[in-house]
Amino acid sequence: MVEDEDVIGLKNQLAPCIWDINPISQKVTDKTKIHIISEVATEEDNETFHKILETGNVSENAQDNYSKNYRYFKEKCDEYATTNPMQWKELCVTILQKCIILPIECDAQDTALTIFSTLNDRGMPLADSDIFKAQIYRNCTTEEKRKEFTETWKELTQICKQGYFSIDDIFRYYTHVLRARNNDKSKEVGLRKFYAENKYDRLKSQNLMTEIMDLAYFWRFLNTEIEPENDYTYSISTKAKINLHCLSCYPNEFWKYATSVFFLKHKDSDTFETDFEKMLQKLIAFLFAKFIEQPSVNAIKDDIYNACISLNTSQEHQYKFTLNEDLLSQQIDGHSSSRISRALLLLYAYLNPKQTDLIPSTFDIEHIFPKKWQDTNYNGWSSDDAALYLDRFGNKTVFEKKLNIQAGNGYFGVKKQKYRVSSIATVLELSNYPKNDWVQEDIEEREAKFKTTLLDYFRTNLASNN
Repeated sequence: MVEDEDVIGLKNQLAPCIWDINPISQKVTDKTKIHIISEVATEEDNETFHKILETGNVSENAQDNYSKNYRYFKEKCDEYATTNPMQWKELCVTILQKCIILPIECDAQDTALTIFSTLNDRGMPLADSDIFKAQIYRNCTTEEKRKEFTETWKELTQICKQGYFSIDDIFRYYTHVLRARNNDKSKEVGLRKFYAENKYDRLKSQNLMTEIMDLAYFWRFLNTEIEPENDYTYSISTKAKINLHCLSCYPNEFWKYATSVFFLKHKDSDTFETDFEKMLQKLIAFLFAKFIEQPSVNAIKDDIYNACISLNTSQEHQYKFTLNEDLLSQQIDGHSSSRISRALLLLYAYLNPKQTDLIPSTFDIEHIFPKKWQDTNYNGWSSDDAALYLDRFGNKTVFEKKLNIQAGNGYFGVKKQKYRVSSIATVLELSNYPKNDWVQEDIEEREAKFKTTLLDYFRTNLASNN
């Protein structure tokens, strides 16, 4: 593309805003010498931003905000220049010469937030963590401490991104640590309101960022197995990872609060690994049994608050739950298609003594007798008869996604061939089933075993509550 004098003149006006200019030629000789840098962005984001400024190109597949924003504005600029060629240069001159960037300095954070909210009422609201970041930065009394905090926050941002959770999530977990230390059983308040009490006094603690970072490293470790970069002495056993996998399928995240409290209290204990396993088992037994009895968040809130307080003082907590096995056995039936069914089926698979390895997190739920089948009569079953049993727990199992797709809607005798190559013990048992038909009596027999296994687990881990 040939550039006329007008385009060259516009570029020469823009260049000094971005790059160093050669004092003699008044041209950009090195586009790596960039004026613009963010003091709060991560190193990775700054690198992406600088690469865009150096090359003017961005990958179509890049999903970071810098790349997405650059693609968006470039597309709009190209569109405007195409449809309004006579006005394009005038627009560039207007932006360069008539637009003013007005810095606003505020003595009080409340004033800054008010101004931001007024100017940004149609934009994206500040996240709670943005408020916390500004307040903690303000609490730093020296330039050295501010620089140290800025670097720590960058690292925290990166850890959270790698661990697939937000900074707000970590601060939320930490609220329950602070509540537990103060024996606080009151109703939970919003995240911003919690930390804003007494002029953000909770954000002034000397240990705040150390413990926040410890929590972030811990949850990244649990989610990705990326080991912490700080000095740490704890380890996570396979049995604990199995328990965490089951909890990850639970319908809400309250289990993460108790887990966070336990971690910060006991992470330096010599027996952390085994104590963590036991704590998680007890937590699973209570949460799963309680959900079967009362499938709502409100049913567990108070118990979790009490558990956090107990776990902050010891390794044990007595959950207030009376195990009525007959009633629970009946109630399990009503959850075969509920939000807890996936978690219960996964727990059952892990309770098989031969299941010692982790099950892939992408597992599917396999219907042993298929939900879709062609014949109007299958070994004495009509579609109406089978429909009553298709979604029963006895007709379901966790199964590797790829193998489940390959098995399709074949009948039991055919699907057993795919079951044989599974690494999941409960599926391997099905592959060795002596019959090639799978009908009502098989589903009922397997469901009885399913209930007995789960109730034994609940009884063992909740025995001290009765």
